[in-house]
Amino acid sequence: MHYIAGMDQSQLLLDIGARVRNRRSTLGLTLKDVAERSGVSTRFLSDIESGKGNVSVARLADVAHALDLPLSALIPSQKDKGHEAKPLIALVGLRGAGKSTIGQALGKHLRMRFVELDALIEKEANLSLAELFSLHGEAYYKRLAYDLMQKLIAKEEAIVVATGGSIVTDAETWQMLKRRAHTVWLKATPEDHWKRVLGQGDTRPMANRASAMAELRSILAIRSPLYAEAAQTLDTSSVRVKEAVRRIAENYSMMR
Repeated sequence: MHYIAGMDQSQLLLDIGARVRNRRSTLGLTLKDVAERSGVSTRFLSDIESGKGNVSVARLADVAHALDLPLSALIPSQKDKGHEAKPLIALVGLRGAGKSTIGQALGKHLRMRFVELDALIEKEANLSLAELFSLHGEAYYKRLAYDLMQKLIAKEEAIVVATGGSIVTDAETWQMLKRRAHTVWLKATPEDHWKRVLGQGDTRPMANRASAMAELRSILAIRSPLYAEAAQTLDTSSVRVKEAVRRIAENYSMMR
């Protein structure tokens, strides 16, 4: 297998293995499932995922097809090494962090298109998020999120995207974003998350649930270490929108 300049073969195989493993996990498939779809043995698939299998391009294409991916999605490129400018800014954080408000203002300031990933997912599925989760479950949501983010990145268009709050819990999508986008964690106190969601007119998170605030704190505690992997962090409980936009724009310019 040919591999990109500046990356040794062992590192390339490890990267390919991680992509295969993460995608399989995202789809909720077992090694046996992928083996049956691809015609590659479970033992060799296990070797691929651990970075030990020196797979041919043809066999890797079979695995990619079984994972519903183009072959290029499994092979690291020079771009993945971080040498290129990152035209996409991805805002991450729980609901109520300010992703939509700050994202719209940032897009206007930088003259970049602003999109909300959840809105794209609803359009793609022709379902509301509530209907999507009810009918197809979380794995389907994560699959759409990955596919749509991949398409946005492939366009190489200057975009500000507000992601779903759970995007960091999908290892494959989160790793792709950290490699290919300028990621920004918009953090806030649990109380501010709560008040802002209520301010949007959504009372569902706390309706008839005395433990809702405790659940919010728990989710925030669990996800915070993942959110903290973002390239930039802003505390929206202490920074106003205009200042947040200035800081992100300044940091983004320095990273390009």
